[in-house]
Amino acid sequence: MSSAAADILFRPFTLRGLTLPNRIVMAPMTRGFAAGGVPGAAQADYYRKRAEGGVGLILSEGTVIDRPASRNHPGIPFFHGEEALTGWKSVIEAVHAAGGKMGPQIWHTGAVKSFQTDWTPDAPVESPSGLDAPGVERGVAMSDSDIADAVAAYAKAAGDAKRLGFDVAELHGAHGYLIDQFFWAGSNLRDDRHGGSTIAERARFAADVVAAVRAEVGPDFPIIIRLSQWKQQDYAARLAETPAEMAAWLEPLADAGVDIFHCSQRRFWEPEFPTVDGEKGLNFAGWAKKLTGKATISVGSVGLSGEFMAAFGGESSTSVGIDQLIERMERDEFDLIAIGRALISNPDWAAKVRDGDAAGLRGFEVSALGELV
Repeated sequence: MSSAAADILFRPFTLRGLTLPNRIVMAPMTRGFAAGGVPGAAQADYYRKRAEGGVGLILSEGTVIDRPASRNHPGIPFFHGEEALTGWKSVIEAVHAAGGKMGPQIWHTGAVKSFQTDWTPDAPVESPSGLDAPGVERGVAMSDSDIADAVAAYAKAAGDAKRLGFDVAELHGAHGYLIDQFFWAGSNLRDDRHGGSTIAERARFAADVVAAVRAEVGPDFPIIIRLSQWKQQDYAARLAETPAEMAAWLEPLADAGVDIFHCSQRRFWEPEFPTVDGEKGLNFAGWAKKLTGKATISVGSVGLSGEFMAAFGGESSTSVGIDQLIERMERDEFDLIAIGRALISNPDWAAKVRDGDAAGLRGFEVSALGELV
């Protein structure tokens, strides 16, 4: 990897008045160190270091909306309440002081259990149909008023993000959590307007959330949504088997106000529709960009030898080259690339890539998950 080869990653990016100095995004990663749900000095220092290390846009760990059981781990931070929001204000001020840009990832875990702890919230967990996965009952099915209140809570969180001075907001609609549980036929058995036999019908909850967020933040604040085909409940799950189905899924979200699709894959280099792609082999982010015309973020095991879900099972990864990433960026397959575990091990990953210092990049050790540095 030479610094000249990596220049493609360091083009500025502009959207809705947001200008980033490069195409590198810090991926949201649950850390679980927010005591009482309140981010503090440790979180401010953690994100500040990544801004100082040259990341173009930082997306926070998932931070939850104001619902009775919106988190599945006691160390997940809130994005509601005066104390937590004051903590987040300190975080964004630290990032801005270091010259960075940042947005919170706004989250509701739905009926999904944490694989890191047996902790459960005081209130019953909620989901579209009272299911964690197909045939796996957990918690309660959301009523119409529950859905309306959740939509309002997402919008309020996004509005608070703008008020606190964040640069963007991301909605977590991936990995089998609440919004994704509405998308998935296996967990959404509803027969009202938020259910249905098609992905377009099951996308209505997400579209309602996006529309409410857009109304709250106005026309000039960028909205990102993170999506995935796979679920932590089922790695092989797919919401869209064809480009036409993917268009039916994504176009209502684009129409509702999404500016950027953050397309999560376990391995970013894998083609989304191998029998359709031909030689080009577009990944998820490539297809989302082609079908909607919107900007996209790709993500999935960038710069490391192993994929991230395996990390939670104890698997470490070595640092590897990014030649394939550079090739895909050169052909504008997607607009931005999110880096996850490599930024836990290397707060200055972006600067080292810019300078061609491949030898200085560390791999990822599972022990790194045990501290916030």
